[in-house]
Amino acid sequence: MIIDARFNGPPASANGGYAAGVIAAGERCEVTLRRPVPLGTPLARVGGTARAADGALVAEVAPIVGIDVTVPPVSYQQAVAAAAGFTGFTVPMFPTCFVCGPERADGLRIFPGRWADGTTAAPWTVPDDVTTPMVWAALDCPGGWSVIAEGRPYLLGRIAAVVHDLPTPGGRCVVRGALAETRGRKALTYSTLYGPDGAELARARATWIAVPRSDERPAGGQARTAGP
Repeated sequence: MIIDARFNGPPASANGGYAAGVIAAGERCEVTLRRPVPLGTPLARVGGTARAADGALVAEVAPIVGIDVTVPPVSYQQAVAAAAGFTGFTVPMFPTCFVCGPERADGLRIFPGRWADGTTAAPWTVPDDVTTPMVWAALDCPGGWSVIAEGRPYLLGRIAAVVHDLPTPGGRCVVRGALAETRGRKALTYSTLYGPDGAELARARATWIAVPRSDERPAGGQARTAGP
């Protein structure tokens, strides 16, 4: 498997949700990313791992039974209203991300705006070339933006997804995200994708890791661990 440069998150690595969806290969599973997933580089599934051509561990894969939390639906119009306040429009942390980057005319253009309760909502017009990894990607950023604060970016560390059905190309869907808890630099989030008729199409659970601030780095510049 090779992840094309189109599907970046941070500029030099893959969007975590998309990469996890590719690595999952259609399985109902949880993918733990052990390093930024490279773009344009061959990866191989070796048992419960994904490895680079030199054998370096990129991700670990574990089966799941299901995900027992959904984020309640809102209407498409409500999602449009929420997206107008997307923090990424004024504080561009990942402006070229395939999923939520405002500078990506060829991306998914999912802009998760906050509700008063801290959950996020975004409308999504499904592209003609939609795939299962794209659904994993669509579930990624709405969860992340439920914890991202101004000046405090988070990166995906682990994600599990259950995809019931692929959305119809051209369909107007809604993606919801919610923060469940934080512990140190780690955050647990949930996200849910709804179709034009309000039916649930997919759901995800993810663990995010805060990018350390300068005051959280010990001498030598190495980031501290995120805790248990």
